[in-house]
Order: sequence, then structure tokens, then C-alpha cells
Amino acid sequence: MPLLNATQFASLHNEMMSAGGQPQYALFNDPTKLGKGTDWMGELFQYAPTQTYSANYSGGTQKSRYYVSGTYYDQQGIIKTTDYKRFTLQFNSDVELYKWLKLGHNLSLNHDIKSQGEYNIQNTMKALPTQAIKNEDGSWAGPVGLAMYVGDIANPIGKMMENTSTTKGYNLLGNIYAEIKPWEWLTFKSTFGIQALFWDSKSWTPKYDWEPIEQPESQASRQYNKSFTWLWDNLLTFNKTFNDKHAVTAMIGSSAQTNTYEFMSGSIQGFISDSAQELANGILEPTLTGNGSDWALLSFMGRINYTYDNRYLFTATMRADGSSRFSRANRWGVFPSLSLAWRMSEEEWFQKSFALSDLKIRAGYGVTGNQASVGNYAYASVLQTVQYNFNGNQVSGLAPWVMPNPNVRWEEVEQYNVGIDASMLDSRLLVTLDGYIKNTNDMLVPMSVPISSGYSDENVSQINAGLMRNVGVELALTSFNFRGGDFTWSTTANVSYNHNELISLNSDVPMYFDNNVHMVGYPISAFYGYVTDGIFQTQEEVDNHAIQTVGSDPTSSTQPGDIRFKDLNNDGVINDDDRTVLGSPTPSWTFAMNNQLSYKGFDLEIFFQGVAGNKIYNGNRAVLEAMSVAQNQMTTVLDRWRGPGTSNTMPRAVFGDPNKNNRVSDRFLEDGSYLRLKNISLGYTLPSRLTKKAAMQQVRLSVSAQNLFTLTRYTGLDPEVSGSGNDNNVYPVTRNFTFGLNITF
Repeated sequence: MPLLNATQFASLHNEMMSAGGQPQYALFNDPTKLGKGTDWMGELFQYAPTQTYSANYSGGTQKSRYYVSGTYYDQQGIIKTTDYKRFTLQFNSDVELYKWLKLGHNLSLNHDIKSQGEYNIQNTMKALPTQAIKNEDGSWAGPVGLAMYVGDIANPIGKMMENTSTTKGYNLLGNIYAEIKPWEWLTFKSTFGIQALFWDSKSWTPKYDWEPIEQPESQASRQYNKSFTWLWDNLLTFNKTFNDKHAVTAMIGSSAQTNTYEFMSGSIQGFISDSAQELANGILEPTLTGNGSDWALLSFMGRINYTYDNRYLFTATMRADGSSRFSRANRWGVFPSLSLAWRMSEEEWFQKSFALSDLKIRAGYGVTGNQASVGNYAYASVLQTVQYNFNGNQVSGLAPWVMPNPNVRWEEVEQYNVGIDASMLDSRLLVTLDGYIKNTNDMLVPMSVPISSGYSDENVSQINAGLMRNVGVELALTSFNFRGGDFTWSTTANVSYNHNELISLNSDVPMYFDNNVHMVGYPISAFYGYVTDGIFQTQEEVDNHAIQTVGSDPTSSTQPGDIRFKDLNNDGVINDDDRTVLGSPTPSWTFAMNNQLSYKGFDLEIFFQGVAGNKIYNGNRAVLEAMSVAQNQMTTVLDRWRGPGTSNTMPRAVFGDPNKNNRVSDRFLEDGSYLRLKNISLGYTLPSRLTKKAAMQQVRLSVSAQNLFTLTRYTGLDPEVSGSGNDNNVYPVTRNFTFGLNITF
């Protein structure tokens, strides 16, 4: 991000303090003497290497096979002091004991180590370029003096280097299976699998006396976690064709899954020596906490596929799922689906041609269930230990933590779709076109809980209170541009359009959160705030507009240079009633294209991906273009308002922001559309006549680049912002260059 240097910031600060009626900082009397100052971001980021080494070996006989692999992965982070290492060992095998019995297993062992210092990208951007990173004696520097002059950001580089944490994981994922096939048309497969995850983390914060707030005592913390999941699947499959025209595939099955999770953590302060960082060496403020949870899911399912003469296709499925996350009365959900297809090109009257050689029409309906967003015990009262005063004494007790919802049930997603599959131009062009209507019924949304109820209004249960609709069209194309001979080239592309709308909630009262709102008639998680209307250039414009901040004192009221907000309800006052829906964080369009080319031993792949029609709230700009407190700003503020006609987009710099120029508004809402070259890779496979001389089966060299460039109007670090579309200090996507060597013996 382009940030102000020391000279530019000091000049801005002088202007800000004068406009706010505050005395200027003496050390900023001559900003030109300060030069460029400290580049905090340059000290935070680095170029980071990633390396992967993998060795695989496979073998066996006609009736038994095995596969063994080992991988080492080492990734340095683009933020200094961050790195990730992973060691993986995998062993798979299967054996055919009899013609009707096959046994096998898959086993993966994984150990990873994640280390990092305490970092905060936004705080690093806000740190003043007029402040040094270290003092003359080599200690970490900090802002000394009044916060209105020197800010209050503790040294972000010092924190990154001194406050450390490490997480180590030990993971096992494996399954065994038996496959019984008494006849060619009947197969039974039973699979039992486990996933055992163990991870522990430790962190260390040494004591220090940096400005503005000291850390009087060193602190160590530890946390130990374990998660154990087992899964048992059983599938019976019937597959047979009658009279060469009637093909039937039927399946019935069951799936049982359960998970248990526990954690324990503790911390302590007061270490005599920083070299003795174990919990037993601390003497002050010990803490201990722990918790556990479990869940289970039991499912029964059935499916039948019927095809007549490769022309008429029918599929029906039914599954019933029971989840422990719901009460007994609402535990089970039943979810059916049905699809029909007609392959017109197989009819006798269909004239196949160069232009159109295959055509299939499809229609379908289905319901799926969602329980992922429901807490494990949402239907019951979850208790917590609390402290309260009774007759002057501190007493412990149990109290409900969140309001229970015994009526919470499965969220159901109901979808209708129609589609066409076509093969054109002598099968060089494959086209798939789908249209759909997707209704999310009984949508799970946060419960509205008044504080007067005695329950938390932040930690709340989910309630089945909404109906959301998505209507869209999807188009997928596959083109074989050149095929045969030494040169081949194929292209796959897809584009989709989706319209999202919240149809109903449990009441007419919108649900506000972050900078967003759930409101009937608008997309889910829509942005909500004020609408800007330029900048006041003269006092006359201020006087003739709706009241924004009352007063005549230029240091504490609306003045020329402030943002003008629209009076949407025409009541002469700018207040909360003038807020409105500003846009949606959900893209209307998503698209991607992949090209694969090969010529003799060379192969080239180029993959583009992008979205359009969504907005992003640039929360970093809300801080770095505020010009109201002692924090560094982006260079965009160099075009700020300094007099009539100087700017109609960037307001004045004024300490305290009396007009609330930085309130949530469309000022910080940006177009989130982008087109990104996600991957480009070039490989070369050596001729076999050369590799065989070295007793090698194949040798391939490759070079690739990920996220090479992005075309976007978004001014933040990365337009791929997930969730509610608020960009508040996201870890940016990295541009990676990869060189690879693959040898097969």
C-alpha cells in the first residue's frame, strides 16, 4: 500500500491539528527536514521461498498392490517470522483374497509446525514514519509523548520479533475397507475410517518497557487439543443391463459419524528469567481453562438410476439424516431428489450433423440439508461459571450462556434446475447450459436477543427464520481447438450469473452486523450506510444543506471541506434514518477459463478466474484516509481538500473528525470485480531415448507462476475478500513462482 513518508505525514499532521484547533507538534515545524523516515511495511514483508520434496514408490502383483509416499513441505511466509513445515507419510494397499473378496486400507500420517511472531498488517500501516524502529542503544523504540502528536501504536516490528507462538500438529487419517462381490452385478463395500488430530500451541511474550504501554511481566501460555472422528460407511450397489436396453443401477447405504473434541489451556506470568519459559517457572496470575464437545451424524440413503436405450434417463435419491445438534423432536431430516433426461440425439428421427451430433435435455428437483452453522448444543441451555457479589462476598455460580432454541431444525435448500448438453462442430465444442432456482427454506440466522432477557446479545443461537432465493444461469464450454498430430490445444470456460435475494425473516426488523444488514428484498449481508454527495466547498453550501454536525465552531462542526451526506428522508437532519442499502458483497457473475496446449515434449497451461457485480468495503481506507488522528495515511490523502475547488472526493484533514467523515458510507465501498491469472505453467518432458540411457522412465521440468497479475479497480491489497465483504487487514494473496523437477524410475 502506498503510504506517506515522514515529510508528507508531518505536513498533513500540522494541517490536521490546525483545523481541529489544536497546537502543532514542535518537532514537525519544518517537515522537509524529516526526509522519508521509516518504512514499516518494508520491515514487515519479505520475499519467501517454498520448497516441496516428494518420493513415491508403488508395486505389487496382479492380486495385490501397494503405494508408499513421503513428502516434506517448507513454506516461509511473506511476513517475517512466519513459516510452516509439514511432514507426510502415506501408505495404501489392497489385496484380492478371492474373486469375490477384496480388502484394502489407506493410511496417512502428518506432522506440521506453524510458527509466527505477533503481527498486525493494519497497525504496521498506521505506524508513524517519523518514529524509528529502534533506539540508539538497540532497544525497540516507541511513541514517546502525547498520543495526539505521536500516536499510540506499539512498535509492530518489535512485537513481531519478540512475541512468538508455535503450533505443532500430529494427525492420523486412515481407513480400512472390505469389498464383497458375489456376482458381477452386486457389490457390497464397508469402510471404517478414523481421523485423530492432536495439536498443541505455545506462546511467549517477554516483559518490556516500550512506549506507549509497557509489558511489566513476561507471559507464557500453552494449549493442548485433541479431536477424534470415526466414520463407518456401508454401500450395497446393484448394476445390471437387461436386454441390452434397460440399464439399472441401484444403491442403498448407511453412514455413521461421530466426533469428540477437547482442549485445555493455561497461562502464567512473572518469570525470573526469559530463558526458562515453562509454565512451572511462572509465579504470577495463573489461569486454567478447558472445554469439550461432541456431535454425531447418522444417515441412510438410497439411489436408483435407470436408462432406457441410452435415450431416457431417470435418477431418484432419498436420504435421511439424523444429527445430534438438534433436539429429539427435530433430529431427523428427509431429503429427496429427482432428475430426468432425454437424449434426443439417440432418437431415430434425429439427424446428426457436423453442426450438432449430440443433444440431451435435463430437468431436476432436489432438497439438501444443512446443519453446519448450528452449534453442538443450540437446542439446550449451555451453562457457564460466573462470579457475583452476595452479601459482600464473591460467590461462584452457574448461569446460562446463550438463550436455547429447542425448536431449531435442519435448514433445507430446495433447488429446481433445467439444462442442456450438446456436442457441436464434429464434437469439437461441448456445451452445457443450466438454469436454476434455489430456495433456502428455514434459513438459519442469528437469534435476536434483547439485553433485558439476561442472555448475551452477541453469543446467540441460530433460529430457522429466513427464506433466501438464488436464481441463476450457468454456461460451460469445452473446445478442442486443435487435436491430433504434434500440436494440441483445448479450452474450457465457464460463466455463471446469480441473483440473490432475502425473501423473508422472522420479523420486519432488519438484522444489522459489522457494516452489513440482512433485510428483506435485498441480497443477504448487504452493505448498509450513508450515501455521499461530494464535498462542501463553501460555508453557503453547508448552511443550505441538512444539518450534519450542529455548531459554528470550525474545529467542532461541519465546515467546508467536509463530506456532504444525502438527506434521504428529507427531514433536514442527517442521522441513522438516512442510511440505506449500498450494495452486495456477493458477486453476480463468476467466470473462469483454462487453456491447455502441447507440442511434442512441451506443455503449457493458462488459467484465468474472476468475478463481477459485487462490492467490497475497504476498511483499511476507513482508517488510512481518516486524517483525524496521529496515524500514518495512504498517499491518496495528498489530494485532500485544501480550499474551494481543490477536491470533491477527498475531505479536509481535521483532528477529531467532527463531521464524522469516516462513518460507514459509500465513500469506502468499491467495485470488487477482478480478472486474475491464477496459474500459468510451462513444462518439458525429455525424450524417452535420453531418459532410458540414464535408467529413468520419465523426466519432466516445469516452471509456473500463480497469481501473476490481477486486473481490478479495487484499491486494497486483494479483491478476493470472503464472508461479508469487509476488507479489514486481510493477509494478502501471494504471487508465487515455482520451479519443479519430476523423475519417474
